[in-house]
Amino acid sequence: MGYRQLTNLSAAIGIPIANGRVALIQALNQNVRWRDDGTDPTGSVGMRLHAGESFFYTGDLRAIKFIEETASAQLNVTAYQ
Repeated sequence: MGYRQLTNLSAAIGIPIANGRVALIQALNQNVRWRDDGTDPTGSVGMRLHAGESFFYTGDLRAIKFIEETASAQLNVTAYQ
């Protein structure tokens, strides 16, 4: 489905990949928070993904959103069908 690197995480942002159902997501530089329940994460609320860690997300990729805990966080995302 594709690869994206997200670099502007100062506000809650979704993954700009339309129809994937599985993604490998890796945090870089700083920790990020994520939620997929319809509420935006904040810098202190949401599931934490530590910088340097990765996880596989399975679900509607349009539902998951991310935000940085500290400035300069980045995400690498590779999506699969």
